[in-house]
Amino acid sequence: MKAEIGTSVHLPSAKGLLDAIVHAESVGIPAFWLTTGAGPDALTVFAAAAPATRSIRLGTAVVPTFPRNPVVVAQQSLDIASLAPGRFRLGLGPSHAPTIQTRYGLPYERPLEHLREFVAIVKGLLTGETVRFAGKRYTLEATLSSAADVPIMVSALRAGSFELAGEITDGAITWLCPARYIRDVGMPAMARGAERASRARPPMIGQVFLALTETEAELHAAVERGLTYYPRLPNYQEMFAAAGLPEAREGRWSQAMIDATVIHGDESACARKLDAFQETAGCEHLIVSVLAVGADPQSSIRRSLDLIGRYAAAQ
Repeated sequence: MKAEIGTSVHLPSAKGLLDAIVHAESVGIPAFWLTTGAGPDALTVFAAAAPATRSIRLGTAVVPTFPRNPVVVAQQSLDIASLAPGRFRLGLGPSHAPTIQTRYGLPYERPLEHLREFVAIVKGLLTGETVRFAGKRYTLEATLSSAADVPIMVSALRAGSFELAGEITDGAITWLCPARYIRDVGMPAMARGAERASRARPPMIGQVFLALTETEAELHAAVERGLTYYPRLPNYQEMFAAAGLPEAREGRWSQAMIDATVIHGDESACARKLDAFQETAGCEHLIVSVLAVGADPQSSIRRSLDLIGRYAAAQ
């Protein structure tokens, strides 16, 4: 079975992202996913995109949890769901210690424990119940004005987070995980978590980057511009090592790491490589994240979205 194809674009302005979402819907892409990092806030952008679109599904991949309160995130999710009924999906994740400690000035402690409690509170609130929660990270009592059907997923990188996703959520969202790592580490870990909770394994939402270029210099420039940060992080280094790419511990991208996580080439080559990624990973959903290349990023993004729309239509 082919995966549902979605996309993600990384732009510095909310207006640019809104335009990209509208264009993605116009070319037939089924789903659009947004991260929240140093750029625009995904939930804010989706609140604007919901009434500006009709059918495209909107998902966060992901909203960092440490800087946010679960009651506020549940309120925001309820509002977006009311503007885009049946189209909004909430992806949550703890992010990484350097980001949380440096950008937000917050302690980064026991991230999976924190994420488990955050998910429990948001889930309870979105069912419409009054949540009385007394945990190690949160103690609160809250309720929302109504309920909403919002699937809740979490980011997953190492086996423990995949297990947590399998146990308590509606799916796991990967980031820069090679297809064989998803197959060999992520899927079995999710299955273990689901078995522990006596439930079926929820969907795997795989993610892969797309650089629509045949020029090696453009490809490497785009990776250095957009993805330099990740091989410097210990969790990503160990994930790559577990995927058979131990050179990640050197803190920089190798060609093998790029080939495993960035689809590149002309349109035909990219389509073949997307097929191969799907076949190996076995994901139920695939986020094809656009990596802009060349001297005209806007044109590169539009051409990439057009390709992803044609690829999705052919599934």
